[in-house]
Amino acid sequence: MNNLEATLPNNNETNLKSDIIQKNVDTITVGSVCKSYKGRQVVNNVSLDIKKGEIVGLLGPNGAGKTTTFYMVVGLVKPDSGKVFYNDKDITKKAMYQRARIGVGYLPQEASVFRKLTVKENIWLILEGINISHKEKKERLDMLLTDLDIGRLSNSLGYSLSGGERRRVEIARALAAEPSFILLDEPFAGVDPIAVQDIQSIVIKLQKKGLGLLITDHNVRETLAIVDRAYIMSNGKILVSGSAQEVATNETARKFYLGDRFQLDQVEKLTE
Repeated sequence: MNNLEATLPNNNETNLKSDIIQKNVDTITVGSVCKSYKGRQVVNNVSLDIKKGEIVGLLGPNGAGKTTTFYMVVGLVKPDSGKVFYNDKDITKKAMYQRARIGVGYLPQEASVFRKLTVKENIWLILEGINISHKEKKERLDMLLTDLDIGRLSNSLGYSLSGGERRRVEIARALAAEPSFILLDEPFAGVDPIAVQDIQSIVIKLQKKGLGLLITDHNVRETLAIVDRAYIMSNGKILVSGSAQEVATNETARKFYLGDRFQLDQVEKLTE
């Protein structure tokens, strides 16, 4: 069977857990999750995984169930059935802040920068909640300001930032706790094309540092340009999965989501 056209695998939860334990790479695994609202099933038996060191896209048209699936990984929504694992740990019932403590960071779509605080104050607020010395916090703050190229903005107030600058600060805040994974909700929304390229470059740099990244976004070309793998959802199920090139040329994906005119040369994997 073509792996692209296989609909969701029916993972046995016990086997799923034992499979995860055998892996050497840190992995978030979603096993056969389902979710209904008011009698309507919006996610139907969805399974996927994200490993450290890779970028994974979760895409699909409006109403496909991708946002609900993404929120189940984040911890904002609890599945009716199925499991979410971090390696061998069942985190299905863990709240978002509990997942953050074990290394699962989250970058929300909505603006999360405090408008009346400076850039460095915004980052420092996150560092204050981390159990490290004051010296280590200061060193980490300086490192984040440098790595995200926002040192020149350190004393700028949140309300004065452009969309791209705000995104950089939000990414810095997400990185402050040194997570193993970052889940990015619509990272390319509300920013100009140049800022989109900057964010793509940042995501690739984070991957090269060993982080695992899950992206859900309506900007399909921008997302496919940087992912190692992608899942396309439709009607609450995984429609196809594979590399960006495989997904872009898959007839089912083109029929239900990408469109017949979607070109393969538009999704060449970006590199630094």
